[in-house]
Amino acid sequence: MSPGPWQLVIILIIILVLFGGRGKISALMGDFGKGLKSFKKSIKDDTADADEEGDDKKALKSEQVAAADTKTPKEEVTKD
Repeated sequence: MSPGPWQLVIILIIILVLFGGRGKISALMGDFGKGLKSFKKSIKDDTADADEEGDDKKALKSEQVAAADTKTPKEEVTKD
């Protein structure tokens, strides 16, 4: 079972699209790779920013807890 003339035409078109066409496919894939790299970089930057914000919130909360600890004995005396 050898390929017929229509199958050969289809195979030829596929080969021309993949390897010919003045590098349109390779340029498209290059742009896709750049976009993917940029996306990964932005995700990494966002998680780093979120970690920094989380550290700031923890520090603020610990300061609030420390401030609340110093006020607690006075409030307990007035409540009793």
